[in-house]
Amino acid sequence: MLPHIARLWPLPALLVWAAAWGLFAFLIRLGLGTLAALLLSSGLAVAGSVLASSWWRRLIIGLGFPLSLALSGAATLAAWHWLLPLALLLLIYPLNAWRDAPLFPTPRNGLQGLDRQAPLPEGALVLEAGCGLGDGLKALRQVYPAARLHGLEWSWPLRAACALRCPWARVRQGDIWRADWAPYQMVYLFQRPESMARAVEKAAAELQPGAWLVSLEFPAPDLLPSASLQGDRGRPVWAYQSPFQAAPSPQRRPSLSSGARQKAAR
Repeated sequence: MLPHIARLWPLPALLVWAAAWGLFAFLIRLGLGTLAALLLSSGLAVAGSVLASSWWRRLIIGLGFPLSLALSGAATLAAWHWLLPLALLLLIYPLNAWRDAPLFPTPRNGLQGLDRQAPLPEGALVLEAGCGLGDGLKALRQVYPAARLHGLEWSWPLRAACALRCPWARVRQGDIWRADWAPYQMVYLFQRPESMARAVEKAAAELQPGAWLVSLEFPAPDLLPSASLQGDRGRPVWAYQSPFQAAPSPQRRPSLSSGARQKAAR
């Protein structure tokens, strides 16, 4: 649902700004201090920035409310107080994470059937690269209950929230592009299309033969999928087993309507 809303720009921004202004007015009527109301309402705006599909739209959504509040003159605060919403935004989206995917959660049943297409031995190590709040880990646990699940997330607040939601998984803070993927028998990610080429390059260099790279919604460029399936709400799931096989020339993006629906011949 969230990715579909994100495509209706500028609707996500308008919805979040209206919600932040409504919360601010409500908190002021309750007698809360202006600074506290600013921080809570800005926190709502930052949380709502996950509805954006690019870094500059996230920035517009996250900072739109405090900027409009400052220009309106409805709140009188010290100059440095207006930097706090920016600090909140950087806390959730550190500088080197802006190029990666926004916080779009994996649907609850989004990976159903993956265990039949990409079987794993009991106790296999599985990594969600960029685990956010842990929705992908929960979906993985449904299909691989005997796997040892790991999550990697750059944002400290998101990492802490994910660890609370998924106490049965090992969740760490770190950069998915610097972490070693070699120990894992499956790496799952829900990235932007622009990040998939980088993920393929890393997986090809580090994953052991037989290990899987799994992507929700976006296929790996120039590769034949070893398996594919229709996930929740029709979202495709693409699975590639190492060593990867290049797509035949001319290069075509895989389609669920083609023979790539089943395991490709190796």
